[in-house]
Amino acid sequence: MRLVPSALLALVALAALTPGGVLAKKAADEEVQAVESDVQVLTADTFPKTVNEDNKVTLVKFYAPWCGHCKALAPEFDKAAAELKGTDIHLAKVDCTEERDLCQEYNVQGYPTLKVFRESGTGEYKGQRTAESIVSYMKKQLLPDVSSLTADDIVEFKDSDKVVVIGHFASEEDKDYVAFKETASKLRDDFVFGATFDKKVAKKVEIEKSPSITLFKKFDEGRTDYDGKFNDADIAEFVKTNAVPLLNELGPDNFMDYIESGKPLAYLFVASDEDRETLGDELRDVAKEFKGKVNFVFIDANQFGGHATTLNLKEEWPAFAIQETKKQLKYPFSQDKEITGKAIREFVSSYVSGELKPSIKSEPIPEANDEDVKVVVANNFEDVVLDKSKDVLIEFYAPWCGHCKKLMPTYEKVAAKYAKHSDKIVIAKMDATANDLPLAADFEVEGFPTIKLLKAGTNEVVDYEGDRSEESFYSFISENAR
Repeated sequence: MRLVPSALLALVALAALTPGGVLAKKAADEEVQAVESDVQVLTADTFPKTVNEDNKVTLVKFYAPWCGHCKALAPEFDKAAAELKGTDIHLAKVDCTEERDLCQEYNVQGYPTLKVFRESGTGEYKGQRTAESIVSYMKKQLLPDVSSLTADDIVEFKDSDKVVVIGHFASEEDKDYVAFKETASKLRDDFVFGATFDKKVAKKVEIEKSPSITLFKKFDEGRTDYDGKFNDADIAEFVKTNAVPLLNELGPDNFMDYIESGKPLAYLFVASDEDRETLGDELRDVAKEFKGKVNFVFIDANQFGGHATTLNLKEEWPAFAIQETKKQLKYPFSQDKEITGKAIREFVSSYVSGELKPSIKSEPIPEANDEDVKVVVANNFEDVVLDKSKDVLIEFYAPWCGHCKKLMPTYEKVAAKYAKHSDKIVIAKMDATANDLPLAADFEVEGFPTIKLLKAGTNEVVDYEGDRSEESFYSFISENAR
């Protein structure tokens, strides 16, 4: 696995509407007050009755008044509550500074935490944190896996969401319908599924074949007809592939859609309308050619240009790169070359065929590395960290991280104690903002500081989860090192 870079995390934070920062007391008070809000304030006394109400679905926000992330979410949550007012969907909130026991009961470990409560049980909210997404996601919670469509509602149903999937089958016993329903049960949180068994009803939305599956969407060509085999895996792949626009602008409202698709993401950074227009048509043709293999997006370099550096690009526009979002591998297009449709097509083709090697960012290898805490960079990672003759304790840090700075004096003391045993154990650190994890590293780093021990002989990775005291480090090393 790869490093999740800080700028990427920042864009994820934008997608979740979670900019950092502690807000003023006045702002916190505004979060708590509900005079003009349709969000219900719950306590330990009112919680059970509200979330267990028959035929209702409730989305509960567990929050803390001082939490900046919660404040960023609040207006979107209020807007969604207003739109859902009068329906069988409730939006509510619990102040975890006042209702500690209740929040512990539901294993709330961070703020805000969103949970969906329905008669059948409790689940995590998995949608984006915008009003539109909250409304869409929660409406799906009231629907069955597959809605049975009639002549009176099929047209309205087709237009009810950004992406709607409608199947036409002979009967509920049809094996193809069974496969369709299996897919719907797995994807119901993300997409709306409906079906009809009546030819006349299907014709109202211009569906002629049976069995058939049609994905209606409010972008690109408007609809896509399924032409694959009727099995759960293939149908799911069809839905997820065609639910993403061929070429779209990437921003906070759709970033997680692309990340969760699991497909490689090709970015075109543009800073002007001229570049967007000139390169758009050419890139769209390339996107058509590689649809289902790579997703393509524009990204506004004026707003999110910093993300280019995490892809090992300079902040010079236009720029292009491919990123494997699961493995965090990066393939930047050479900025010495002109970006043209032909050049990008050849670059993407080489990527898809496995000919390209990922770019690994590295600081220079230190000329002298004689401190007790050894400095690791990408280019000496394998030599130092994956040296099976020694146990290696390594801290991944960021220069701006306050927790990392606070830890360093203790970490240096630990390193000093083991310095005389340097033939058996190495204490090391790596600036994870200036270096990528090499391909040989079979783990990921998602926050700072992250501390891991790689065992001598096997390179088995053990995560350090103790406190920041010397004693805790000594105990951890004693238990896990050779």
